Amino acid sequence: MKCPVCGCLESRVVDSRQNLEGNSIKRRRECMTCGKRFTTFEVIEAVQTVVIKKNGSRELFDRSKLLAGIFKACEKRPVNAEQIALEIEQELQNSLCHEVTSGDIGEMVMRRLKEADDVAYVRFASVYREFKDIETFIKELNEMKGKTE
Repeated sequence: MKCPVCGCLESRVVDSRQNLEGNSIKRRRECMTCGKRFTTFEVIEAVQTVVIKKNGSRELFDRSKLLAGIFKACEKRPVNAEQIALEIEQELQNSLCHEVTSGDIGEMVMRRLKEADDVAYVRFASVYREFKDIETFIKELNEMKGKTE
């Protein structure tokens, strides 16, 4: 790190602290030449993920949209929607893929909701898979019932 006072490139870290979210580190440094202290911040450089929609359009991944869909499915259910959204966001970041389809994100949500809560899963699936009639709904319920027996 370059000292803001004298411009020297050599410094030592005196103190490091992680922020509450765990996504940045605050470092207190001391210049090896002039002895002045200064603060630096180290943050994770996030890969911008582009979502390819069903109609072929592209837009940047928006965590709030993901969270809104999960919240609707989990309304009045004992499911931590925030945690599911965070896990999916982390999975997308860790994959280092620059593009993902909205279908892939939907499948990630469904997989996690199926493990967490059957009612939330069926709610999400009914919108995501665009259930057109009661027969499609019953078919999905029977498949779930068959897997649990």
